[in-house]
Amino acid sequence: MAIENHTNERELVENCVKGVKSAQEAFYLQFSGVLFAICLRYSTDNEMAQDMFQDSMIKIFQKLRDFRFEGSLEGWLKRVCVNHCLDSLKRSKAKFNESIDEAHSNIESEFKTDSQIQMNQLMDLLQRLPVGYRTVFNLYAIEGYTHNEIGVLLGISESTSKTQLFKARKWLQQYLNHG
Repeated sequence: MAIENHTNERELVENCVKGVKSAQEAFYLQFSGVLFAICLRYSTDNEMAQDMFQDSMIKIFQKLRDFRFEGSLEGWLKRVCVNHCLDSLKRSKAKFNESIDEAHSNIESEFKTDSQIQMNQLMDLLQRLPVGYRTVFNLYAIEGYTHNEIGVLLGISESTSKTQLFKARKWLQQYLNHG
């Protein structure tokens, strides 16, 4: 079946809510890339990212009728996805205080030192950071949350969020500069 042209986001969302398959397919094609990238940043591997992504898409389609067009659709989708990823990490009882030294020793030999690091290598580096460091780094540096907001979301103090971000950045810088 051909994908019908859904001229604007409002029409696309309304048709998705009505169950129009071509609209749902167009919606998926339009937003799956950005949402899967979010899941990759919060996961430890591709399989976990795929699970997070699939569950996020289900949640998005279930909540799509709640979107009120008061802000960016993509921003709303990203928030739903990030919140689902955080819930997944909490359910898996991820350790937000794991040692960065352990993560460093596990990947030191797996990457070539190169002034031009490949995007997939960078993603792999981020995925191998301890859960707490990776999560805080993503929330702060990529999603734009404040340390106070991160503390509330993760149930940690604002200073713990700052410390984890500092350590994650320091480790990534050291690795990128020295391998």
